[in-house]
Amino acid sequence: MKIEHIAMYVVDLERAKDFFVKYFNAVPNNIYHNKKTDFRSYFLSFEDGARLEIMNKPQVSSIKDSKRMGYAHIAFSLGSAEKVDRLTAELKADGYTVISEPRTTGDGYYESCIADSEGNEIELTV
Repeated sequence: MKIEHIAMYVVDLERAKDFFVKYFNAVPNNIYHNKKTDFRSYFLSFEDGARLEIMNKPQVSSIKDSKRMGYAHIAFSLGSAEKVDRLTAELKADGYTVISEPRTTGDGYYESCIADSEGNEIELTV
């Protein structure tokens, strides 16, 4: 058994797609658009076969509450501490918020955490 994909709603579908394509080499499919409900989505495929579905539907609220159950973050393994440092610096230079700078955590992970184009937490790890 494996997780087939993870899905999340976003406010700006094109901007979210471009973020994952630029920084994580995601390959998007053609946009899906249900004209009846105005639901739109992209499936983003990553090098290792993982997939993320990003979705937009006008009726879905964009209100975020950081003190809630559910999705906390997506973690990307970059393969080395140098890559974590480099991508964190690139994202910071491009104006994204760095939530936590690269460091070794108490449980032994080398990681940083940034906010994506929608404010969702993205963990960068070795």
